[in-house]
Amino acid sequence: MGEKKQIESLINGGEATAGPPLGPALGPLGVNVLQIVNRINELTKSYAGMKVPVKVIVDVDTKDFEVEIGTPTTSALIIKELGIEKGSGTPNTEKVGNLSLEQTLKITEMKIKDTYSKDTKGALKEVLGTMVSMGVTIDNKDPREVQKEIDDNKHEALFKK
Repeated sequence: MGEKKQIESLINGGEATAGPPLGPALGPLGVNVLQIVNRINELTKSYAGMKVPVKVIVDVDTKDFEVEIGTPTTSALIIKELGIEKGSGTPNTEKVGNLSLEQTLKITEMKIKDTYSKDTKGALKEVLGTMVSMGVTIDNKDPREVQKEIDDNKHEALFKK
């Protein structure tokens, strides 16, 4: 196994191209850039319209490569779930959407491996924090209110799996 080079980038799901940022970074390594781009697009097509972190690891000697796909940002997942273009510029006064607790848990499950939380409860609170900064409510309540309910064990049944 030879020397490995790692290229990390944030791309639009399903829309990677041989142009910047990937092409100029991969070209000098002598790999088939189009083959890598096609693989990235195949792996990220379900994240269409979202920014997705991508890591390409290339064996410089054999020109073999592997592609690792991260999870889109929490805010991108919330935006997709709501079907809106962006969060609120003034989240304390202007609300841009409302998610159900079930929708919020779905986003939490997608992000849990990328969080600093030890469990679903902590990860859910991280997602709720993002919702606060975006002007998104949960079950027509302020996400901070739901965070307090979680602290008070009012949603314990959700975490007993």
